[in-house]
Amino acid sequence: MNGTILIRGARVPQPDGSLSEPVDVHVARGRIAAITRAGARGAVAQDTGILDAQGRVVLPGFVDAHTHAEAAVFEPDVQLAMLRQGITTVVTGQDGVSFAPTDRATYDWASAYFAAIDGTHPTFAGGSVGDLLTTYHRAVPVNVAYLAPHGTLRYRVMGAAQRPASDEELAAMVGLLEQALDDGACGLSTGLEYVPAAYADERELIALAKVAAARGLPHVSHMRGYEDKGVTAFEELMRIARASDVATHVSHLHGPAHDLLEQVGAARAAGHDVSYDSYPYLRGCSILSMVALPTWLPVADPAATIDALRNPAMAGRLGDHFAGLTDLWPRITFASVPGMEWAEGLTLPDVAARLGRSAPDTVVEILTTTALRASCVFAQPPTNSPESVRTLAEHDGHLAGSDAIYWGGRPHPRGWGAFARFLDEHVRRGSWTWWDAAQHLSARAARRFALADRGQLVPGAVADIALVDPELVRDDATYEAPRTPASGIEDVLVGGVPVLSGGELTGATPGHGLRPAPAA
Repeated sequence: MNGTILIRGARVPQPDGSLSEPVDVHVARGRIAAITRAGARGAVAQDTGILDAQGRVVLPGFVDAHTHAEAAVFEPDVQLAMLRQGITTVVTGQDGVSFAPTDRATYDWASAYFAAIDGTHPTFAGGSVGDLLTTYHRAVPVNVAYLAPHGTLRYRVMGAAQRPASDEELAAMVGLLEQALDDGACGLSTGLEYVPAAYADERELIALAKVAAARGLPHVSHMRGYEDKGVTAFEELMRIARASDVATHVSHLHGPAHDLLEQVGAARAAGHDVSYDSYPYLRGCSILSMVALPTWLPVADPAATIDALRNPAMAGRLGDHFAGLTDLWPRITFASVPGMEWAEGLTLPDVAARLGRSAPDTVVEILTTTALRASCVFAQPPTNSPESVRTLAEHDGHLAGSDAIYWGGRPHPRGWGAFARFLDEHVRRGSWTWWDAAQHLSARAARRFALADRGQLVPGAVADIALVDPELVRDDATYEAPRTPASGIEDVLVGGVPVLSGGELTGATPGHGLRPAPAA
């Protein structure tokens, strides 16, 4: 085969919401060469590969706008999970903590602190963003884009310091960010509920946001709070945007949709470029230390935190903090508990009962036993609802992100089913057209992160393509069986190369570490 493929008899979404009559999509040298009426172009070259769509919907490969796959993408079961949902590009470096740019000490810290979120990269042990992006070149079946993580920059300059940055420290962070963006990062990420980013003041965040703004790249933020704290947290992001003129993207937005979208609308009316991603579930997932511990503990230094948790002199202050979390404890189910794998999939009250301890004492034991490397799935509070999740997903500021975390014995199912669930709930049984689906799941993210020539089905675009059976697409993963691949997407191309065929990996690895297109 000479690198040309004919996708025969597909249907393409139209801007008016309809699907086209059957068409042939011609792929050559990794790009879409033409889209013609089915059978209208005469004889097909003998060495052209034929992919019979049989009336399936052809969509631009999906862009997962928020995922923790920078290490997991090398795992075949994760590759299958992505491709069975039509995902061809992932955006990593989320929540302000990841693998680059790092020296060895910073890499060791980041990989330990986010071990239950990001895992361990199989070949990278510190270096530049460019070095990290190179590890994906022709090594994985999907494309990987990367955000420069603020917490990692801060740790490299300041360690675990629980204070604002000095002028000299801030200048050093700015320099690291400039280099990270020059090396191919597609924006700046902040994780303001994680440490050490939680100690940053607005002066620090504005200075860094200005660097991203100067390159036309976004500030992507896990805000300082969600649900009942979401409005206040969003206001902070808008103060940063006003002072820096940065485009703002909110990570995994959830909470009371009316209040949040009122803020989004007001910000846009004031001229701010605002978007957000969300996933279609009512439970979240993160490391237990972020969910359960106060930021006045030195959480960025696991050894110091463990000493504090074991220190009898801290018992009173910790007890006061834990007393405010009694409504949280029943909502926690453990996802990853290294060394206590029997607890994975059990609720915190169940584990506490087995250990014969209180919920707070159980949290302390698990955190000290695992060196803070435990993670959990947690139900959102009543301020969230199915109606809020659906309303946020229907807004034109929305793009899809799974927030996938792939590690542990009982991970959240969103890494295996979020995009299929969007298609099932919002196209098959909701208000999206297939054109809308292409916007929410692909086109908007490609534009937001400046991923050139992706997210659209037009001649000249990169041939990242998913074929969707509109009657069969669904999320088959559950909280009890989270690692179940989705149904309804069995053929996927990345850069014109088949990477999923008949629902199975082909073994091809045409993926790249993607760099953003230069600002116009």
